[in-house]
Amino acid sequence: MDSDGVARQHWVKFFVALAKYSQKDLAQRFETADRLIRETGMSYRVYGETSERSWPLGRLPLLIDGAEWAGIERGVAQRAELWDRALADIYGEGRLVSEGVLPASAVLGSPDFIRPLHGVRPAGGRWLRFYAADIGRGPDGRWWVLGDRAQAPSGAGHALENRLVFTRVFANLYRDLNVDRLAGFFREFRAGLVAAATRSEPRICLLTPGPYSQTYYEQAYLARYLGFLLVEGGDLVVRDDKVHVRTIAGLKRADALLRRIDAEWCDPLELNAASQLGVPGMMESIRAGEVVVANMPGAGLVESRALLGYLQAMSHRLMGEELILPHIATWWCGGPNAIETVLSDFDNKAISGAFIDNPPGLDNGRAAIPSELDPGRRERLRRAIERRGVDYVGQEIVRLSTTPAWIDGSIQPRPFTLRVYAAATPDGWRVMPGGFCRMSDNIDARALSMGEGVTSADVWVLEDKPVEQTTLLATGDNVRIVRQLGNLPSRAADNLFWFGRYLERAEATLRLVRCYCTRVTESAPDGPSSARARLQTLLTPRRAEDEPDAPVTKSPAEIAAAALHDPRYISSGAALAHAARAAGSIIRERLSQDIWQILGDLEHRLAIPLPASPLPEAELIDRAEGALHTLSALSGLIQENFNRVAGWAFLDIGRRVERGIFTCALARMFADRDATADNLDVVLDLIDSQITYRSRYLVGVALAPVRDMALLDPNNPRSVAFQVQRISEHLAGLPTLRHDGMLEAPQRIARLLDADLSTAEAGKLDNAKILGFEQSLMSLAVAIEARYFLQGSNAVRAETPRGLA
Repeated sequence: MDSDGVARQHWVKFFVALAKYSQKDLAQRFETADRLIRETGMSYRVYGETSERSWPLGRLPLLIDGAEWAGIERGVAQRAELWDRALADIYGEGRLVSEGVLPASAVLGSPDFIRPLHGVRPAGGRWLRFYAADIGRGPDGRWWVLGDRAQAPSGAGHALENRLVFTRVFANLYRDLNVDRLAGFFREFRAGLVAAATRSEPRICLLTPGPYSQTYYEQAYLARYLGFLLVEGGDLVVRDDKVHVRTIAGLKRADALLRRIDAEWCDPLELNAASQLGVPGMMESIRAGEVVVANMPGAGLVESRALLGYLQAMSHRLMGEELILPHIATWWCGGPNAIETVLSDFDNKAISGAFIDNPPGLDNGRAAIPSELDPGRRERLRRAIERRGVDYVGQEIVRLSTTPAWIDGSIQPRPFTLRVYAAATPDGWRVMPGGFCRMSDNIDARALSMGEGVTSADVWVLEDKPVEQTTLLATGDNVRIVRQLGNLPSRAADNLFWFGRYLERAEATLRLVRCYCTRVTESAPDGPSSARARLQTLLTPRRAEDEPDAPVTKSPAEIAAAALHDPRYISSGAALAHAARAAGSIIRERLSQDIWQILGDLEHRLAIPLPASPLPEAELIDRAEGALHTLSALSGLIQENFNRVAGWAFLDIGRRVERGIFTCALARMFADRDATADNLDVVLDLIDSQITYRSRYLVGVALAPVRDMALLDPNNPRSVAFQVQRISEHLAGLPTLRHDGMLEAPQRIARLLDADLSTAEAGKLDNAKILGFEQSLMSLAVAIEARYFLQGSNAVRAETPRGLA
């Protein structure tokens, strides 16, 4: 409702349209939203937690009329330009301080003021390229700025994710209400970074803290959507003042960085020496103007609450304008007379940190309202302000208006804040038509972060006419055709390699469980067969290093169930599926939605708590086969849909190395000189070659033919020889760092092993020879890791700058 208590017309129109859906239809749509969130892996982390939480998306969008939005848009764009000019002055001529507009202590007292950048002109000319304002609407309908975000503003990717869900769930409503699109904003933001770079086709990277960041999923999603390379600090290196990405083909120039790590951690040489997230030498590259950074280190000064009280004067001095969007009244206790103003009306102010979130007397980075504190805490906070007022600000207590929310089957009001984004483009500032909305689950809305009791909502800006359909895809005939996806970062290659290995290990475990349980049900009453005993040896779970007290299981059903579902054992299906998903999450931007969905299904199938009583073998077989079918679907998607570039090569090499090692181990254990027919039959079961063997040999199983089929047959896709041939083909297609035409170590090992396998005779093989094949495969894996994955001098020779691009 507006300030007069009258329902806003766009909400009336929305609820009239919503009322056409039955309760059953709405329930189905809400279930669809939950399924999409689960299948796409939309998640976030609360600070201090290691596990991810499912994304808390509300059932209804936040609606804003286009005319009302126009005022917000102008105000946010003005604010972004003001802060950009202010940063340029603070780090440049310093007129704001020298003319008395801004106290020097308000600048120099902030840990976000980066002294090594004083006097630096940023590449591309802007300090600020991506800005966000947290705004709220008061009960009178006016919008107020609650805070500014420029350090590494998060949430834009979440806004995209929210839109993805709502356009699927309420497609007709979305179209009929003329909701403004988001793609145009991101297209122009990307164009702004491209225009700022010095090369016509720049390489743009999103610099992430890594997979344990609270917003890593959002960062990966944003990188994939924008076509940026997702990199961590370890992926980058500075050479000759230029930032490069470490790739399997050597160093490749990084022209622009979308920074998602705080400035303090950007460069351990000049900033925080303890940082393992940044890039040594990055500050020198910035000073040399060789890399565009959005936003520049030092832009976090914008978030200092100590500056808010001077912003109106700054606007007059730098732009000659009044602020379009007011911010909440703020008194920095380091300014003249401000501390008296705050302390004289102490109980009616919200007290926050001026520069950091947790000065003495404040907990968890949240504002404190003295009237709500116990007497002891209130007095301690007051004394802390009197001792060192520069660390605190007092702010007007803001009461937010509410938006309709679907709570337990009914519509209830909930207070909200809205984060609005502005991006620097070749034509000036562009504001995202929408934003990232957070609703409180209770009436207290003073601190809304993605933690307990907060729900997100899609934001719909409603126009009065059909909106333009926009896309990030380039149009016209001026796009250069490229058939390669660029150079693969070493870290991504490493994770793709292990992603493939974990998937193959999981498949081996599932096949072992199925084979073992089948032998258990077929065992004679007088005791287990030799084959079953050997299978049990392979399946008996190995404890993880951090689970020394995991119980030792003894019965066949307990062994099989633990091998399937117990995550405490490193070789269990559940542990391996989780490991594959963890490796996949680091390369999330390289995996299709279908692959990610099936990977989640596989983990869900295997992450089942162990029952109190043993399961029957028949059910364990069904569970293993169900997971195998899911894994087969995943393998089919990867085989048919993964583009045949370097990423595919490493994923497939990982699978084939692991399959070859497993098959060699099977041959040594089940196809030795004393192998029984049952043992040989196990080999054929586990390499899925029963039908091929029976059609090729009309007699029963025999040692030499089974060995040949498992180890030497180049036409059998499960044989060791087949795996080595495919590995050799992949390695031949990968870039080389040698300039003398000689083979690199992985290729030499693969070719020697291929020659050994192609010239071996099954009848003359023994376990020592088979062990040699297995050890060669292990040596090959080590050589691949040393050549392509090591992030050191062995990966790229500094004295050979050839190949830099």
